[in-house]
Amino acid sequence: MTADTAATAALGPEPHPGSGPGATADDSNPAAHADFRRWEREFAADSGCSHPIQLRNRTDMIDLATGELAPRYGQAETACGNRREAVCPSCSAVYKRDARQLVRAGLAGGKGIPETITAHPCVFATLTAPSFGPVHSRRMRGKTVLPCRPRRDSAARRCPHGRDVSCPTRHVEAEPRLGQPMCPDCYDYESAVLFNAFAADLWRRFVTYLPRQLARRLQVTQKLLGTLVRIRFVKVAEYQARGVVHFHAVIRLDAPGEDYQPSPPDITADMLCDAIGQAAALVTLPTGDDGQAVTLRFGTETDTRIIRHGSQLPGTGQALDGQAVANYIAKYATKTLTAPGLPSQRLRNDRDIEHLRCSAHYRRLITTAWELGSTRPASRCRAWAHMLGYGGHFLTKSRRYSVTFGQLRAARTEHCRAARPAGTDLDAWGRPLDESTVLVLPTIWSYEGTGRTITPDAELAEAAAARAREHAGQADSD
Repeated sequence: MTADTAATAALGPEPHPGSGPGATADDSNPAAHADFRRWEREFAADSGCSHPIQLRNRTDMIDLATGELAPRYGQAETACGNRREAVCPSCSAVYKRDARQLVRAGLAGGKGIPETITAHPCVFATLTAPSFGPVHSRRMRGKTVLPCRPRRDSAARRCPHGRDVSCPTRHVEAEPRLGQPMCPDCYDYESAVLFNAFAADLWRRFVTYLPRQLARRLQVTQKLLGTLVRIRFVKVAEYQARGVVHFHAVIRLDAPGEDYQPSPPDITADMLCDAIGQAAALVTLPTGDDGQAVTLRFGTETDTRIIRHGSQLPGTGQALDGQAVANYIAKYATKTLTAPGLPSQRLRNDRDIEHLRCSAHYRRLITTAWELGSTRPASRCRAWAHMLGYGGHFLTKSRRYSVTFGQLRAARTEHCRAARPAGTDLDAWGRPLDESTVLVLPTIWSYEGTGRTITPDAELAEAAAARAREHAGQADSD
């Protein structure tokens, strides 16, 4: 439900005249408008979550004066916290704002990070997957769309299976063929799924190789390099249209220590760019035994851009400053592969695969992941078959890059607690809660269910969430 339709959500029968099943909560009706505001306040606790978790609690309290023990019962809703925009737009919006603040703090300062961090060498890097076979793609040169895969030589237009692998089409962004292989028999589905399954391990090896290559570029030992700089990063995984992940990362150089001091001035961002390219080219990861060995590596199209004013962020046309990079990375932190028919939950058996309604390419990736799960249990491909084999987190960072999600959530919780009206907390006897006179024992929580049981509740929650997202978007644009 969007903000435009929120004003006409049906409220059901009303006891007073002039209302009924068709009554609407539009802004021209003061009573209905007040009711809507009341619902907004009630749903503020779970941020208008689409699938809130219903909880019940019991808190035992002891009156310190009399020694009387009395329980206090309550119920609450908490947001599901799902980061995927397709599952819960409200929780996804909260996660996206947190991700933006996390990335921005490491680029421009704030949230306890000094603003002098902007002077540190910093690079925006993109590490892609290698080619697993020719696919339809949207090639750009500036703002001009180029032909997908032109081939003038007739001998090069046919694959070993006799299929034409040329494509002169200038694809639009919503073209369904984007990412689809030109010859499914030539496409290496097993390697594509294994790359997704071990992409996180490839990144860990890259992080290990990067200081080695930087030390070689500076012509110093790794031990000496450790006394000069520390590498901090935040990276996000994104699905390409072909169903394979690649990484966007912000990589920064700091001096050793926890006070975010700058690295020596003779270690520049250009040196960091060179080290990133060399490390990405050297990373390899053998998987499987001798009979099924597959060596994984990153693709050759590693892109590095120095973060500084006047540069351009790929595909945005905006200056590559801290805010632009934070928005660019946060956009992918809440998105997965959005293609019709892809499952949103784990597959349980072979029948789930038979009932898939996705394209033949994604269906084959899922089937390959399911089959690899039985032959390569360590890859956990079967558990993550619905994600095309990728089971890693979509946003990770080094410990000292900036603040953590936990710190941002704790600050938000403290803010909500401080904004709560005084006198709203009562003890088991109905008196204002005073911990000097009442001993409060730990609260016992129990799970009651997920979602909203009343349809108007769900509609009003979505309306309130849509209005909140609209206001947040206006604030960000300002």
